[in-house]
Amino acid sequence: MKMSKILAVVLAAIMLVACFAACDQGGKGDNDGNTDLAGTYDIVMWVSEKDGVADQFKQQIAAFEKANPGIKINASIEGVTEADAGSKVVADVATAPDIYCFAQDQLARLVQAGALAKPGVKAAETIKANNDAGSVAAATVAGSIYAYPMTSDNGYFLYYDKSIISEEDADSLEAIIAACEKNGKKFRYALENAWYTASFFFATGCHSTWTMNESGEFIGIDDDFNSAAGLIAMKGMQKLAKSPCYDSNADEFTDAGAIVTGIWNAGAAEAHFGANLGATDLPSFEVDGKSYHLGGFTGYKLMGVKPQTDTKRAAVLSLLAQYLTGEECQLQRATEFQWGPSNIEAAKSEVVQSNLSLAAFAKQAASENCVPQGQIGGAWWDIAKVLGADAKNATSDADLQAALDNYDAAIGSWLEIPPEKRYAWTVIGTVGNTNWDTDYTMTEDPAGTWISVPIEMTQGEEFKVRQGLSWDNNYGADGVNNGANIVVEASGKYQVKLVISDTAVTIELVPAE
Repeated sequence: MKMSKILAVVLAAIMLVACFAACDQGGKGDNDGNTDLAGTYDIVMWVSEKDGVADQFKQQIAAFEKANPGIKINASIEGVTEADAGSKVVADVATAPDIYCFAQDQLARLVQAGALAKPGVKAAETIKANNDAGSVAAATVAGSIYAYPMTSDNGYFLYYDKSIISEEDADSLEAIIAACEKNGKKFRYALENAWYTASFFFATGCHSTWTMNESGEFIGIDDDFNSAAGLIAMKGMQKLAKSPCYDSNADEFTDAGAIVTGIWNAGAAEAHFGANLGATDLPSFEVDGKSYHLGGFTGYKLMGVKPQTDTKRAAVLSLLAQYLTGEECQLQRATEFQWGPSNIEAAKSEVVQSNLSLAAFAKQAASENCVPQGQIGGAWWDIAKVLGADAKNATSDADLQAALDNYDAAIGSWLEIPPEKRYAWTVIGTVGNTNWDTDYTMTEDPAGTWISVPIEMTQGEEFKVRQGLSWDNNYGADGVNNGANIVVEASGKYQVKLVISDTAVTIELVPAE
């Protein structure tokens, strides 16, 4: 009897240790309610800097504690924009917060930096079952889920003036153009931005799929923009780009009769259009008698958990992240902040369906021509952004085809860049009579220090340094990855000096001899 009791205790201990180990960042399992996770945990969180968000997260953490008796969370919550969070984490993973919210396009860098603990098997199954497919894909690298989907609302749709554009006309690109021209209004669409330009190519069935290995490195591209379907996309884009009503600034509402933008501009749209505000999915365009519905990227915000050495702590953080990205919490954020839920059930709620902007996004996202924005090499945004301007400037089909040929060649050249150049640093900006279209080389000497070729600079011009002719890793003011542009304070001829150490990144201008 004694031996049986001892054996039972030993087996229980083994099971407890195994359960904790399964919750480790390796991702082999999750807390299933049988493991005693009681205790007090001091954690640091980064959430959106928007007013009220941190307070709501505090309330949700209190609800989590109530639902999980014995677990006490002492959370220090800081406001950091999701666009910057990933860059700040990658800069110093050791001091990064335990839980942080970030935009999905930062996932690859975070995986490469070892800054994300994979959700365990059960958590991954829950994520797949409860969130829309696009958000799940956005949280996935090489078949493994690395983060917890939090929103599904980062995409574009159409706002329009109902006093000049009917609901029926809002379905036609040509009708919208005609209405704006007739009424002296602008049709604002950022066609010199690859994120928006892609909508015409997705409409005709084109794709650009980037393959990534488990280390977060891009190893291949499957792209067919340079095709018969791509030429149709260019012709469709040209219809708008050549119209006198066209304006590429999609964040400015002045004189707008129609504008393609997203939920972030909902307030500005309401203020500009007032009672005449209309919102719906993007229209279709016609080429040679055939109609093509404009597609687009759909983007997401994710919640990440930093890897932990304490398996019990890792299990609690995973449990907390699952709760904070669950149906109830997502619905609360939709109600208070107009954040579009990635949770399938929350997205069906009356709160979401009755919101004009969220409903328009959902309608657009449901289009078969919309593409969940997975991981894309940063170089692509430079390569593709010129297609809108090329369509505007073209005077023949041959010109449009030449633009596609140039695009295809640029994609091929990027794939063939040798490792030493792919990871080299360069200077890019408006310096030296350029316009963010020329990279100035930098040489490493000594290790960790890069110096550029001499560059003529004028006061007020701006620049950044970036790696591998891509925007995946770039530094600006204050040495922050993906930070603000550096502004030249005094005209002169300079060399840009970049120093990267374990603790900081510094950039300075050195007068050229």
